[in-house]
Amino acid sequence: MHISFLIHHAYGSGETVRATFGLADALAEQHDVEIVSVLRHRDTPALDLGPKVALRPLVDLREHGRSGDRTDPAHARPAKVFPAAEPGFGQYSELTDQRIAQYLRRTEADVVVGTRPGLTVHVARQTRRGPLRVGQEPLCLAAHSRELRLALRGAYPRLDALVTATEADAGAHLRRLRLPGVRVTAVPRAVPAPRLAPADGTGRWVIAAGRLTRTKRFDVLVRAFAAVVARRPDWRLRIYGGGPEKPALRALIEELGLYNHVFLMGPAGPLESEWAKGALAVDSSGREPLGTALAEAMRCGLPVIASDCPYGPGEIVEDGSTGRLVPVGNPAALAAALLQLIGDDTARKRMGAAALASSARFDPAAVAERHAELFGELLARRRGSGLRGSLHRARGTLISGAYVTEYAARHAARAAMRGVRTA
Repeated sequence: MHISFLIHHAYGSGETVRATFGLADALAEQHDVEIVSVLRHRDTPALDLGPKVALRPLVDLREHGRSGDRTDPAHARPAKVFPAAEPGFGQYSELTDQRIAQYLRRTEADVVVGTRPGLTVHVARQTRRGPLRVGQEPLCLAAHSRELRLALRGAYPRLDALVTATEADAGAHLRRLRLPGVRVTAVPRAVPAPRLAPADGTGRWVIAAGRLTRTKRFDVLVRAFAAVVARRPDWRLRIYGGGPEKPALRALIEELGLYNHVFLMGPAGPLESEWAKGALAVDSSGREPLGTALAEAMRCGLPVIASDCPYGPGEIVEDGSTGRLVPVGNPAALAAALLQLIGDDTARKRMGAAALASSARFDPAAVAERHAELFGELLARRRGSGLRGSLHRARGTLISGAYVTEYAARHAARAAMRGVRTA
């Protein structure tokens, strides 16, 4: 199969980029894979991408870029296809609309995957006839505004498949978006095995990571850690990530006198070296599903303390075995769980080992196999329907081998190009 991922910005280091790179690298062992980045702001990707995956940008916004995209008048006008209710709308324009449409109408891929709702709307509406149209949900339906959900309801029925991170979110899409004929399935995010030894549980660091937004509820974590410091001042908290809530969190840290105990580390990637220094990972989100950061922590052997929000951690964290689940938005409960594991070295190390074993489900090879099975099944069903139609029109005569020959030749040419990068 020729599989193409349409991504916002492949040159960054966010969770979607990390998950997409891991999945693409694994799929490229057996298939032709490309990543199409709508935007390009830098010369090379911030994260490693395997040589078998082709990378191609659509709009070059580098200051020294020679394409003239930065000054193109179309880039100063707002997008019309990308949904205005999508949080990333301000970075899209008539120019991105045009380039995405050109790509989707000309692609030779067998499968085109949109990696955020706005891009999945493009995939659903503009992909030429032939390829499978697939969407991946990076957050959860409940995290989207009512206006965005209405936009998705109008476009998503045109998809062939929608992949969510959790079963709960898959059910929410089926109930609320009315998707007859769309295959909705849950597949964990792909997270490579760390290149470092797992954490040994002896460090006195609590680690959290994610974009600093209100839905991540880092304010709850900071307040909980104030109670931790009151009893265990030898422990520290590091929060990795950037975002609009950074000034408010910094002010809260100052207000609570935690400036020597809680540190806003800024964006960082990859994070495996930072997870390995810690003893506990925390996710205080209010309504998001399992993110890549949480899976990365488990792959590094950290037990996880997570909010038991509706669309995520409860499906992977086994309370009392691989970590702890606490009520959403409850600093006292979060502090109690932290103090319990901080004070019990044996339990903390046992849960870390269990988390590491459980995290095998996130291995890119296993995740890629599930995607390949899904894509292969849908393609076989479509081609089987086409074959039956051709046989019916030919009134029982044997179908010509011309299509099979053309298909084989096309894929042989792609195989010869594997590993060629066009960025």
